[in-house]
Amino acid sequence: MSVPALEVVDLSYHYPDGTEVLRNAGFHIHPGERVALLGPNGAGKTTLVFHLNGIFRPDSGSVIVAGLPLDDEHVKEIRRRVGIVFQDPDDQLFMPTVGQDVAFGPANYGVEGAELQTRVNDALSAVGMLDVAGRPPHHLSVGQRRRVAVATVLAMKPEIVVLDEPSSNLDPASRRELADILTSLDITMLMVTHDLPYALELCPRSLVMNEGSIIADGSTRQILSDRELMKANRLELPLGFDPNLTL
Repeated sequence: MSVPALEVVDLSYHYPDGTEVLRNAGFHIHPGERVALLGPNGAGKTTLVFHLNGIFRPDSGSVIVAGLPLDDEHVKEIRRRVGIVFQDPDDQLFMPTVGQDVAFGPANYGVEGAELQTRVNDALSAVGMLDVAGRPPHHLSVGQRRRVAVATVLAMKPEIVVLDEPSSNLDPASRRELADILTSLDITMLMVTHDLPYALELCPRSLVMNEGSIIADGSTRQILSDRELMKANRLELPLGFDPNLTL
């Protein structure tokens, strides 16, 4: 087996008020896998995501990216390797133009000149947004801004992309366009989502998180077909949706 692209080992974390948010959470993802992280509100999913590139640091346990421990020595490199696309694209888009937003990350890592422009063009092309490079991000639709947010991460040439609720607030056409883009990327992916049909479409494997721990790990179809597991973790499929009848 390959070295895991991402390994989380016995991660525990308390908020400053003492609330336990993560409790010995652990899993691993191998290069090229697309994995969904499912669970009810308050399960600890977003807090876990914030640990994956050092935004938060655990009380105990460890995060390892391609064999590198997430510590003070490696945190800058790990932040390049693990790109996070937040739920609200406006949290990532703040420059006057789309092109400047996509260039911001690699420029801060010392990339410049022709290489920087190539990264911007390649990242925007990968999400079908090269033609809006000169436009202000706030002139774009929600779906377009989310695709640009993905491009800001791709420009860093990460090894892992983590997406927080990528399909939220998208109309059906934008949802489909983003799904096509994400499945075309040759990259390791962790997708946090409440959109269970989207998880089934994009991610062959899923993790279920509740009360700060990973309590199930298996094929997405099997997990969505386990009625007891779904009910116990407050996960509900859309009315009439049968995961076993979906290709």
